[in-house]
Amino acid sequence: MLTLEDCIGLSELDEEEILAIAEHEHIPEMAAVEMGNYLCHTPEGERRIRRMIVDDINKARERGDTRHVAVLKTALKHYVAEHHPGHAGGKP
Repeated sequence: MLTLEDCIGLSELDEEEILAIAEHEHIPEMAAVEMGNYLCHTPEGERRIRRMIVDDINKARERGDTRHVAVLKTALKHYVAEHHPGHAGGKP
């Protein structure tokens, strides 16, 4: 039987990226692994994941949750480095 960690390891995303998708879409983490892995295979999907993380950052910022903002910014930085080389764009 595969664990959540096993599935994350087999996906093209890391745990923080998966958690950001789950948070944004209000879905279980396992469903976020499946969704994220699928989205990673299309240019529009990659932009969609980036947008999800940015949206999560903005919502955390609105709540005043600076710790979560920092975690999500790290996830975004990693995601952009791994999936959008040279397309970091503006600050979230």
